[in-house]
Amino acid sequence: MNGSQKSRRNKFSLALVPLLLFVVLAILFSLDVIAKLQVNKYEILPSPLEYSVKEYPALDINSFPSLSAKGVTVMDRNSKVVIFSKNPDLRFAPASTTKIMTALVGIDYYKEDDILLVNKDSQRDDVVDFKRGERVRFVDMLYAMMLPSSNDAASVIADNYPGGEKAFVEKMNEKAYFLSLKNTHYEEPVGLLDTKNYTSTRDLALLASNAMGNELFARVVGTRDKLIEDADKTNLHVLRNLNRLLDLGGINGIKTGYTEEAGQILVTSKTLESSQGPQSLILVVMQSEDRFYDTEVLLRSLEKINYLSIHP
Repeated sequence: MNGSQKSRRNKFSLALVPLLLFVVLAILFSLDVIAKLQVNKYEILPSPLEYSVKEYPALDINSFPSLSAKGVTVMDRNSKVVIFSKNPDLRFAPASTTKIMTALVGIDYYKEDDILLVNKDSQRDDVVDFKRGERVRFVDMLYAMMLPSSNDAASVIADNYPGGEKAFVEKMNEKAYFLSLKNTHYEEPVGLLDTKNYTSTRDLALLASNAMGNELFARVVGTRDKLIEDADKTNLHVLRNLNRLLDLGGINGIKTGYTEEAGQILVTSKTLESSQGPQSLILVVMQSEDRFYDTEVLLRSLEKINYLSIHP
């Protein structure tokens, strides 16, 4: 190759540099436009859960309790901070704590004075003796479901929903998805299908935190005893709450659960005083050998909780 050929080749190579630079910039610009178009496909929705981060709860690690429950979560209700946990994301059968979601879906649809029709006689082992054809206000059916844990009350609430129980259960799972309960699924509204219903202590604590923000739900689960009457004033039902911890100071709910496979379950709401004012906690124990004892151990440990100020 002579000198003139080398000179022409060098000039050609230099001429290609701006072209290559233009091509690279065009590709990068195109990728940026495509990425923005993809992002714009998705609507950013607000979180369904309200978070307050003015104070951060911290538990003294030296107060770590020994518990029989296989799953435990203690959550600050305002900030959703998990203060203490044991297998928080392990899936367990929820038993009658399923009725927390049943209550919320019912509250979303019914008004307190809506009349629900009992379509069949009460099961022989149910704790409330409803009669076929009995007409009961929704709020009273809610008391029957949440205090003595009537399975029939849960079924009546679901049966009277548009589309019946199938549509009601679909709405339960939609709400679980909306609340980001990633380890939760329901097959029915009562909590008897242990092999198909499942949740975790963390999910149950999140669900309970959301539920206690509803005035009607909080009023119902904080009630010890209730006398209800059907809409025709022909039948009276005496209801007693199964949660014996309601006798302790600061306890204002929420729900017991038990089947042979699920073991003993208890979801508890506790209000306690701190230097920043009243604070609300949610305690969940699942597959416990003694749900009330385990929860009382946790409550004693919470005496050592501190709320630390968060800098802005």
